[in-house]
Amino acid sequence: MNAQDTIIGRKEERAQLERALRSPRAELIAVFGRRRIGKTFLIRSLYKEHLLLEWSGIYRGALTDQLRGFHGALKARGFKRPPPTSWMEAFEQLREYTNKVAPERKSRSTKRGAAKKVIFIDEFPWLDSRRSRFLAAFSHWWNSYVSRRNDLVVVICGSAASYMIRKVLNDRGGLHNRVTQRMRLAPFTLGETEQLLRRNRIRWKRYEILQLYMALGGVPHYLEMVERGESVAQAIDRLCFVRNGYLRDEFANVFASLFEHSDNHEAVVRALASVRRGLTRNAVAAKAKLPSGGRLTATLNELEQSGFIERYDPYAGKKDPLYRITDEYTLFYLRYVANTKAGPVGNWQRMMSLPAYRAWSGFAFETICIKHVDAIKAALGISGVRSVEGSWVGKGDDRGAQVDLLIDRDDNVINLCEMKFSNATFRIDRGYAAELGAKIAAFTSATRTRKSVFLTLVTTHGVADNAYSRQLMESEVSADALFA
Repeated sequence: MNAQDTIIGRKEERAQLERALRSPRAELIAVFGRRRIGKTFLIRSLYKEHLLLEWSGIYRGALTDQLRGFHGALKARGFKRPPPTSWMEAFEQLREYTNKVAPERKSRSTKRGAAKKVIFIDEFPWLDSRRSRFLAAFSHWWNSYVSRRNDLVVVICGSAASYMIRKVLNDRGGLHNRVTQRMRLAPFTLGETEQLLRRNRIRWKRYEILQLYMALGGVPHYLEMVERGESVAQAIDRLCFVRNGYLRDEFANVFASLFEHSDNHEAVVRALASVRRGLTRNAVAAKAKLPSGGRLTATLNELEQSGFIERYDPYAGKKDPLYRITDEYTLFYLRYVANTKAGPVGNWQRMMSLPAYRAWSGFAFETICIKHVDAIKAALGISGVRSVEGSWVGKGDDRGAQVDLLIDRDDNVINLCEMKFSNATFRIDRGYAAELGAKIAAFTSATRTRKSVFLTLVTTHGVADNAYSRQLMESEVSADALFA
């Protein structure tokens, strides 16, 4: 993929980047998101015809390494100057190069962005090596030079969320309020995942795509590694369970490259992975054995900003928000890969037949449904109705009195959503019907709601028509709707 018309999804981000080319001011765009999410590809594809210069930070590179990389990028563009010895000198060279190849335009017209030029700095946090004073030099270059021009777009891109949030987006120094646009790239939705697989001529049914998504999530780079002719089980086996599988050691690499003090981040996600229903902040601190102070707050915020966890505000009955893992690969790795010795092909196929798979797949499917709540609302025909989504936990945390997704609508209705992953049409039997009835009664009594409470089932292959479904269920949504 190296052309704009091959970009899958990213409609809002594409529109945002294209608007920057038409704006009457200099633009500083901060793009962040986890590794392998497609940040570099998106910028290169959209700005291919506008790139004035691109260079990237070097992971754990010293100041001399970073400056050498910068000098090499300028040299490749035909700019001949001795290698800089500091970032102040480097940005002075960048100013000189920009003035030479893109003289400042006097007109403020930016029609169709034809004359705007883009400077793309990839892996921005890695350039700020110890004692390099990179950020001070960059801030000075932006404030004293770029901000005075109306024909430049500077894109800074980074996977290290903790750095991008603290030192760029929330900076109180030279970059305070200087970022004109911020963009966090999220994983692909199910629909976008299907598009990518179809483009690669992988023609799985949607049930199989769901199974892949529950293990790898919507990270484009991971999805690109699926090979034509494989089954889902074969693909997951090859990537995660055989010796030297590409994703076998990805977990440690992801956290080490994204976060400072990554041991804290790993401890938090391991604590959350050990429970099914999420944890409060104090429970996270206790289970992860971390002090409940500012460092924990920063860790939770960075994990949330990076898309690994989400905070859910309970609907009623509880004041403290719950944190829950929402990154599919992280959950899958901690549940299966980390505890399984690398071996011959067939590990995952064997584990899929065990009872534990049913419990894990149910939880993973719930997580996917929560992330695709807009698609569920569309399937219910309530996209235009204002609503609040959340979860509800009854007193005592009894499993029968918990709702993982509810949609509280302004038209006087609350949808209680039950998500069920099954390889066949789901059937409500007598026991489950009693559980559902008790859950609805407990919710109605505890919240004292005056709204109508509708039970909605979200399933992979639909719900069988019987006396229990007709009695209890107001609506159903199939997995096909999640691909919208």
